[in-house]
Amino acid sequence: MQTKDSQLVIIRFFEALKLLKECRMIRGKQTFTRRYGINRWNMNTLEKNTASDIFQPAWLTYLVRDYGVSAAWLLTGEGEPLPTDQYPEKPERRRGRPNKSQS
Repeated sequence: MQTKDSQLVIIRFFEALKLLKECRMIRGKQTFTRRYGINRWNMNTLEKNTASDIFQPAWLTYLVRDYGVSAAWLLTGEGEPLPTDQYPEKPERRRGRPNKSQS
């Protein structure tokens, strides 16, 4: 069973995958699982049940090393997941917060 803090890291892992898809850096989860030899069904199970003990810390390494995802953001939630120039749109909009032009 994962601790609450570990579950938050797992949630951010899946948020990062979705963001990479939005940025067109990957086509989807299947692209990621094939590249790293991860069982896709295990990943789908983990996404539905973050308390499961399926998660492998090496998966975070792949995001940081190969896609430039912030290690600090993955582990703590502080800062931005990617450098802001890689977002398809402004990060404020992506998170559901209005940017200045929408206020």
